[in-house]
Amino acid sequence: MIFAGLLYAYVNMLTQDSEIKLRLAQFASHDALTETENFAAYTEHIKYLFDDSAKNNLNLSMMMFDIDHFKHVNDTYGHLAGDRVLQEVAATVTTVLAANDEKVKLYRTGGEEFNVLFPGYDLASTKVIVRQVFEAVNHLVVKYEDEEINVSISVGVSTLHQADGSPIDLYNRVDQNLYFSKRHGRMRVTVE
Repeated sequence: MIFAGLLYAYVNMLTQDSEIKLRLAQFASHDALTETENFAAYTEHIKYLFDDSAKNNLNLSMMMFDIDHFKHVNDTYGHLAGDRVLQEVAATVTTVLAANDEKVKLYRTGGEEFNVLFPGYDLASTKVIVRQVFEAVNHLVVKYEDEEINVSISVGVSTLHQADGSPIDLYNRVDQNLYFSKRHGRMRVTVE
């Protein structure tokens, strides 16, 4: 009887320990505000996908976007309104991605900056999903208290090149495309 009680306590302790480890792993890899994967998860996944794509000659593309005039949202409506905008943008994009391909993942990589990784996709095959994300977010109106906040995004997209020596080469190209969109009027997609 005593042994059964000790065994039960030990198994219970192991189960609780596993649950705590799972919660800690979830906390470490996810953004608490938007519930998307975070920069740490992005860094881990892009390294794995880059290595796998280079080794096996697979396609890999990336979309980067940020919310236009986000500082203006925070300054005009307050940071809680900005938080709501971030949450609704993330939820909208997650819904679009889930309706298309569960392998395509969204990451919050900065304040109002997000990345989407497309494993197995060349530029042409990203077009439909990128367009759906772009249109869904650019038609988004976030209600906060008595205000309606219209949201738009600027987007950069690129794909892995044979000459890329590391994930940062792809990242920098996508980032340059995003900033081209921002410098040329915002609310646009730049693809290279």
